[in-house]
Amino acid sequence: MLEESPARAAQAILIAAREGVLDAQALLGQILLDGRGIEQDQPLAVCWFDIAARQGHLMARNMLGRCHEHGWGCTADASVAARHYRIAAEAGLDWAMYNYANLLATGRGVIEDQVQALSLYRRAAELGHAKSMNLLGRYLEEGRVCLADPQAARDWYRRSAVGGDFRGQFSYAAVLADEGSIDEALGWLHKALDGGNLNFLRVASKALLNAVNPQIRKLAEDYTQRCADLDRGKMRVS
Repeated sequence: MLEESPARAAQAILIAAREGVLDAQALLGQILLDGRGIEQDQPLAVCWFDIAARQGHLMARNMLGRCHEHGWGCTADASVAARHYRIAAEAGLDWAMYNYANLLATGRGVIEDQVQALSLYRRAAELGHAKSMNLLGRYLEEGRVCLADPQAARDWYRRSAVGGDFRGQFSYAAVLADEGSIDEALGWLHKALDGGNLNFLRVASKALLNAVNPQIRKLAEDYTQRCADLDRGKMRVS
């Protein structure tokens, strides 16, 4: 319904949220944050996330963390974001584990703790969180605060790629290229190109320019062109 008629769906969600339906309150926060079917109002989104979070809605709690991390509708404060992520992570939400681990890994809002970050990435990955699978693979590949295990890293990259994470697809493609499986690597690189965001594509295009294989190196042109297309789209929206 939200895809077919965003405005009508937003009104139905608004009514349900006002009647106390917990999932509707969290969803209302999301559509207010995005401006889908309703006028964008990020401060009001924060209010609805807070209402749902106080009643135990874990994704709403996670989204409160996202708002405070990025300054969406409130003052950016990584320490406040970390508190919300930690609460939802301890309650078992994979997305919150991933987001809290990101803060721990970079020391934003909390004291840097790579061991705890790795533990959270592993827990989230084991729950099926594709982005965490990729980062767990990176720790295992590099032997960062753990024993290096290239085979386990390869498996987590593969699982992340199959799970749809564009960074995991890029990581798995790099492993395949090193193994000489160029055609398979190219297939995953094309998937990463189709799904990747602008920041990822910018970094990836530079990495591809240094690839040994000429077919992979040539793909940097497609990544660069996709960056230009996304940049033009941002300019039109603004």
